[in-house]
Amino acid sequence: MKHLIILLFAISASLGMRAQVLPNYGGERAGLSALTFLKNDINPRSLALGGASAAISGDAYSIFTNPAALTQIKHNTFSMQNMFVGAGVNQSFVSGAFPNANRNDVIGFSINGLNSGRIKERTEFMPQGTGREFSVVNMAFGLTYARRLSEQFSTGVSLKYIYENIAEFTAHTAAIDMSFLYQTDWRDLQFAVVVSNFSGNSALSNRRDLPVNFNRIEGIALDDNTLPIVFSLGASALAYQNGQHKIHGSFQINHPNDNAENLRFGGEYDYADVYFMRLGYRISVEGQHWPSFGFGVKAGFGDNTMYVDYSANPTDFVGMQHLIGLRFLLMNSK
Repeated sequence: MKHLIILLFAISASLGMRAQVLPNYGGERAGLSALTFLKNDINPRSLALGGASAAISGDAYSIFTNPAALTQIKHNTFSMQNMFVGAGVNQSFVSGAFPNANRNDVIGFSINGLNSGRIKERTEFMPQGTGREFSVVNMAFGLTYARRLSEQFSTGVSLKYIYENIAEFTAHTAAIDMSFLYQTDWRDLQFAVVVSNFSGNSALSNRRDLPVNFNRIEGIALDDNTLPIVFSLGASALAYQNGQHKIHGSFQINHPNDNAENLRFGGEYDYADVYFMRLGYRISVEGQHWPSFGFGVKAGFGDNTMYVDYSANPTDFVGMQHLIGLRFLLMNSK
């Protein structure tokens, strides 16, 4: 009880003094990057853990959060996720990873897509709509390679082709994710470094003249904008184990190029490697004042294994975000 009281006091103090603990350095950079759908956490485990996922154990979702962790998978694996972002916007992610026979090398692919649905076109003179509609489509196609360099050290890299379409405007660019994972032999302790969306600038350009051209210049071209590059440091460890009960804790610090530095904390309860409960919290993330949470269940799928994962993220701006994911392990593959 004494330790519980101390823990609750520490959590309360950290939440109450978050501005003092981590000043909002870099907050003035908010909104400067393009293609921000790349930052949306489409990993159900990660979202439930508050984004503290760079150093957690590898699975089918790792192709998004830390490609180097793919070296920990033992079988061919696939994942499918869908996030209800808010305001009718959906984002989906599909991935596959295939370790070689000696499990030192892993090759993977991924498709990350966001679709806004149909949106009414409005102008300053027709605020109720012009009668036309448009949509926003963002896509990222990735190829991933991960390699175990030693018993403790792994690295991974993903190359991504990115496409954006907003009404009559399009953009094409490429980016790279790079990551490293270091495993220790003490209580599953792991350390990770991840650089996401490293690239040059991207700019939208219109394919043809805009249908609404009053007081506008034909052939308009927008300014270049950087991609949302994020540098992350993370650690995770087995905090508690008693029989079939396990609790893993994780920590991560993010340094984005388009916002303030922020901290993420997460915890995952594992019962018999079948049932999972997850909880996470973010510090110095605008619009995130409540913990995220989720759960997972392991089940048989023929001769193979399937995991069903769900996470929820309460936000101040778009309400509750929901993320559902399925991952499959083909047990007869090696």
